[in-house]
Amino acid sequence: MVLRSIVGTLRAPVTVMVKRDWRGAEHLPAHEGFVVAANHVSHSDPVMLAHFLYDNGVPPRYLAKATILDLPVAGRLLRATGQIPVYRGTDHASDAYTAAKQAVLDGEGVIFYPEGTITRDPDEWPMSGKTGAARVALDTGCPVIPIAQWGPNMFLEPYTKVPRLFPRQTMVVSAGPPVDLEDLRGREVTAAILATATEHIMDAVTEELAKIRGVPAPESRMSLDDPRVRQRPRPRRQTAPVKEK
Repeated sequence: MVLRSIVGTLRAPVTVMVKRDWRGAEHLPAHEGFVVAANHVSHSDPVMLAHFLYDNGVPPRYLAKATILDLPVAGRLLRATGQIPVYRGTDHASDAYTAAKQAVLDGEGVIFYPEGTITRDPDEWPMSGKTGAARVALDTGCPVIPIAQWGPNMFLEPYTKVPRLFPRQTMVVSAGPPVDLEDLRGREVTAAILATATEHIMDAVTEELAKIRGVPAPESRMSLDDPRVRQRPRPRRQTAPVKEK
């Protein structure tokens, strides 16, 4: 009920402000729990991704920073929709993993942003990922659906607060087929296995984004440890093309 109310409130203004280009919904599992692994290009892309999933019958469940879910009004509403709090650097840090795993086992779709932050890559390609999505997938046997987004970063540039309303931007959200992790399933989940699975996942997300953008992806990925991306990127207008379907 709360989720429907929020969707009803946001759908009209979002539809007026942006255009939508939803792709690959046929890859979303209809009868089992799954993990979504998505790239992160703007503070606005969680709204667009949630819109895509909800339009295709998947109530979105995010792993969200506890500081957001602890906000007096917005946080209370988000908790009521089943979002999962992440308490980083505390004794409750593992609670998010436990809740995400249970949600998948209950047949839900749980959304991970493996990068853990808006990409700092100067050309806005996905960076290296953290292992949470891979761990849930390998522990539960569930599929991982890679999703790429492009357009939210033109509507609301990275690390800015004022959206760009004109010209009206197209929000592209594209889901790919499940990531192939079969060679890693049924084995002891070691750090090396998690790292390999995470690479497979980020490769799939990056490949999906390359299809949207119509340009080849870089041969390697940056990480937050890379000195070139330690500082926030300077906001700029985006002009990169979107490849038509």
